[in-house]
Amino acid sequence: MSENCMTIAVTIGDPVGIGPEVVAKALADPHVASLANWIVLGSQQVMNRQPGWPPTSARVDLADMGQPGEDDWEVGAVNPACGRAALEYVRRATQMCIDGHATAMVTGPVNKEAVTLSGELFSGHTEFIAQQCKADSPRMLLVNDQLRVLHVTTHIPLREACQLTMGRVLQTIELGVMALQQLGVQQPRIGVCGLNPHAGENRMFGDEDDLVIAPAVAGACQTGIDCHGPLPADTVFHKAVRGAYDLVIAMYHDQGHIPIKLLDFENTVNVSLGLPIIRTSVDHGTGFDIAGKNQADPASMKQALRMAVRLAASQRDAHCTED
Repeated sequence: MSENCMTIAVTIGDPVGIGPEVVAKALADPHVASLANWIVLGSQQVMNRQPGWPPTSARVDLADMGQPGEDDWEVGAVNPACGRAALEYVRRATQMCIDGHATAMVTGPVNKEAVTLSGELFSGHTEFIAQQCKADSPRMLLVNDQLRVLHVTTHIPLREACQLTMGRVLQTIELGVMALQQLGVQQPRIGVCGLNPHAGENRMFGDEDDLVIAPAVAGACQTGIDCHGPLPADTVFHKAVRGAYDLVIAMYHDQGHIPIKLLDFENTVNVSLGLPIIRTSVDHGTGFDIAGKNQADPASMKQALRMAVRLAASQRDAHCTED
């Protein structure tokens, strides 16, 4: 089976954000549309307002899930009905993957406030999809052409993120190795960030680096992983961009997000690890300030679509080899 025989589910995100626009623009690109069969989960009414929709490719189909609430919502404004609709798109796409009706899923941006106001408990896509898949250890990997960053913790308060365990750090390293092998890096070199300034500097600024992170790195090395750390977080990203490491392990959300988005915000892709399904996403939010103005850049969505195809092809090839 060739790559372009895959079926990939794509959610439009919050209907009043830029998600519908970037989905429409990305799938209007014939080079992207030709990569797979795409099922867009969203609202026909919303998509008909987007530049580039409907696409000319017969490989793009829309699963119309109806109008999100009453017809009084304002583009670019927080709306609980739209938050609820966005979550339903994700729930449906996830179930399609679980049931085998889709090879992978790509998600547009949602607004956490809108979802929460709709009455749903929601901290982020990664955690929501993991719960639906009954996966207890999801991780967030950010990827662009210059850097790859995997996070030990994601959408939790910083004070909780600091409560690291050796097992969680080691598991994150192992997930990172498997992900990079799927991306064609068979023996990845991994740099692991410290938690504290200067990686603790011999416990002058905290002991988590010596007591938690260092043993996890040692454990990874014992299994043959090329792993280094804990390293000062203010220099490890610079070294990785210059080629010293294929992957950086960040301890918490902002430690990893800031450098990679600073390098290339438009082309960074979010990949969920630790799930039984393939899920990629844009790395940006709902962009309410530019929604409905035909100003949204579809670059991240295009990259997310390409990455989903790439990961699905790698997984399929691995299964064929095993058979």
